[in-house]
Parts: sequence; structure tokens; C-alpha cells
Amino acid sequence: MLSGKNVAIAGNHTSLAGSVHLVDTLLSLGVNIVKIFSPEHGFRGISGAGDIVQDSTDESTGIPVISLYGLKKKPAKSDMEGIDIVIYDIQDVGVRFYTYISTLHYIMESCAGSGIPLLIPDRPNPNANYIDGPVLEMGFQSFIGMHPVPVVYGMTTAEYAQMINGEGWLKDGNTCELHIITCENYSHESDYILPVPPSPNLKNQHAVRLYPSIALFEGTVISEGRGTDYPFEVYGHPELSAGDYYFTPCSRAEAKNPKLMGKLCRGEDLRGWSPDGDKWEKIELGWLINAYNNFPDKDLFFNDFFLRLCGTSQILDDIRAGKSETEIREKWQDDLLKFRSIREKYLLYP
Repeated sequence: MLSGKNVAIAGNHTSLAGSVHLVDTLLSLGVNIVKIFSPEHGFRGISGAGDIVQDSTDESTGIPVISLYGLKKKPAKSDMEGIDIVIYDIQDVGVRFYTYISTLHYIMESCAGSGIPLLIPDRPNPNANYIDGPVLEMGFQSFIGMHPVPVVYGMTTAEYAQMINGEGWLKDGNTCELHIITCENYSHESDYILPVPPSPNLKNQHAVRLYPSIALFEGTVISEGRGTDYPFEVYGHPELSAGDYYFTPCSRAEAKNPKLMGKLCRGEDLRGWSPDGDKWEKIELGWLINAYNNFPDKDLFFNDFFLRLCGTSQILDDIRAGKSETEIREKWQDDLLKFRSIREKYLLYP
């Protein structure tokens, strides 16, 4: 498929073949790579969350790098000129607000508009064994949530790409020509441990597992641990009246000027936490509810980003109304059943 072709790669530091980057592997095999598309955190995966990524030239190969997390999120028509095929190879974590599936959408849109095929060498999803969270409502679309899917959607990247095509989510009803290399010996129940951290603030498997729950704090005044050694494994705030763990966020390469920088925060250390029976199968709302209940000025607790993370106002409204976690979760269930039937059409693995 690649022989004699001008190839573009959408990738980052997770695009590995064994311990060697996919770009280097293909170059050594004589593949002509003419362009790299870079997502959030940059091609080498060292930019902090939300940091603008600039166009550049990859120092080790001399290949031009086009940023898809700077002035634009979607490859321009001119960016696609001279390309015969695009490879998308970025490790996902299976969470709706993790922006790589939005980058996937825009690359598929550009490929479809230019008549260029997209090749996906699929990778396991470390959160593929369950589906949970509210399904995004269309009035809450953004780059951290483009599609009507739950927070945890239980699909690999290639499965998700098939759903984008099949559900007609691309602009003008276009479809992208997809070519998929499936994983061998994989199922959605596989306990897959990522070989490298997928982004600078998801440093280990435990943080990846906690991410769907703890990232909700990004839409509040509470620190989610950015600026510490344990992002997404701790949470806290100087004014919380509960918790026995203290930490002070500080500026560092992966978290420049983090929330509550230099302030002593009180909260919880979740590094030793695991679900009952070690079965990760749902989003945990208890920490969020507990923090809200123990924060003095509840009018300041949430911000507008919370609505985009959740993809609905339901959780915010219910927490403010004093609803229990069970009552809040009950409202997701009908939408999850509908999503499961849609998802089933695009699965590649048992």
C-alpha cells in the first residue's frame, strides 16, 4: 500500500513499532514520508495540555511537521496536496474528551475531501472493557467532544473511525476510504498496559484508568493534580474541608502555570485506590460529589468547561440539586443502551 507513494503520518511519540518510531521504521524500509501531522502535545509528545503546537521541521528526519493543535485543528486543502495516503497512528485512551479522536475526525474529513485513503494500524484501548457516562448532547459539541458518544465509549481507534464514517458524522455526509490493520489476539476485555505514557500528564496505567473520573475536576476550581508528580491520581483545593492528603502544584514542563500553583491543597491521594474486585467498569462520581459538598462557596465550584467535558448540563444540575451518584447515573442508562446498539455495528474485536 505504501510502495512508491507519498505518505503522510498523523502521529506522536506513541507511534511506535516495538521500541522504534513508526516514522523511522518506515524510512528504513524505503517508504517516502513527505509530511507529519501533529496533534495536541506535539509530534514528540512533550507539550503541555492546551499548549499551542507550532508548525516545524522534525530535527531527526527533516520532515515538515504540520500542527493540528495551533492555528488550525484540521489539515487544509493545501496540506493534502501531493499526498497519496495518510497513516493515522496515535495511542488513544478511550475517553471522549481526550482530543485525539477529534483529530482523527478532522483528518478523515480532509482525506475524504481530497480523495486520499487513510490507513489505521489499530492499537488496543486501555479503557475498552466498559462503556459509561452521559452521551454528549449536540448543543455541547466542541473539540473535546464532537460526537454523540458517552464519556467512555469502549472502542479502538479503528472501530471509532468506522463509526464516524458509518454514522455520517463527516462534513457534507462524506465518507473516508479506510484501510485498517487489526490487532491480533485482542478483545475488549484484554488488560492492555500502555508501553509509553500517552501524554505528559498521564504518566502511568493507574492515571489512565482514573482519567475519565478525575478529569471532570478540570471543569471545577479543584486541582486534578497537574503540577505534581501524580496528575489525575490526586485532587484537592486550599478551601476543601475534607481529605487527609496535602500537595502544592508547581509549574513544570508538562504543566506550565497549573491551577492553584504554589498553593497548599487539601484533598485525596488516589494512588492506592482500586475499584471493588479490581474491575474498572464505571466512572466514579463520588469524589466529585464529595468535593462539591465540602467546598464553601458552591457558586464558584463549577465553570463552563465542565459542561463541555460532560457534554450535558445534567450532572451539574443534579449535583447542585443534591442528587446521589445512583440517581445521577440512572439518567444515563437509556442513552447508553442506544449507543451500545450503534457501537455494535462497528466492532472489530470480541
